[in-house]
Amino acid sequence: MSQSRFNDVFITQRVSLLRTLERMVNNHSTAEDLLQETYLRVARALSERAIDHLEPFVFQTARNLALDHLRARRIHSRTMVDDVPLEVVESVAAPASSAEDAAHAEQLLERLNVRLSQLSPRQQQIFILSRLHGHSYLEIAQKLDVSLSTVQKELKLIMSICIGVAGRSSKL
Repeated sequence: MSQSRFNDVFITQRVSLLRTLERMVNNHSTAEDLLQETYLRVARALSERAIDHLEPFVFQTARNLALDHLRARRIHSRTMVDDVPLEVVESVAAPASSAEDAAHAEQLLERLNVRLSQLSPRQQQIFILSRLHGHSYLEIAQKLDVSLSTVQKELKLIMSICIGVAGRSSKL
């Protein structure tokens, strides 16, 4: 297959390829880079051998490059976190907050406290054991003599309450 035929196919499929890549990597700029790399890889492959079904080959090459990119990004982010000692992470200063930020946080905590105080004693205990003491769902279920499902459902409810309070707070 000739290079000019490949150029025609690539130009015809460019928009579709770009959309596919954007959906996969959630970034237009990265998708453009992957599209260029796809062009180069397919052009190199064509110079080395004949390709019978060019369009599927182009799409598969683009898909493979996107998957490689996502895999590398996931490994890189995991490596970055694992490679930095916890002491270093903890020593990094948080950005200074303004008095307005502090007041907003104080109000949010007060609203959360009021709402959490309205929970049943069992719900409060589940919340404290899970979120403050770090117990697993199974440990909580055994400690409170309830089913694992009960712990999961109660925590789901409690967390939705917290999210609701935080959501209303951010709209103020």
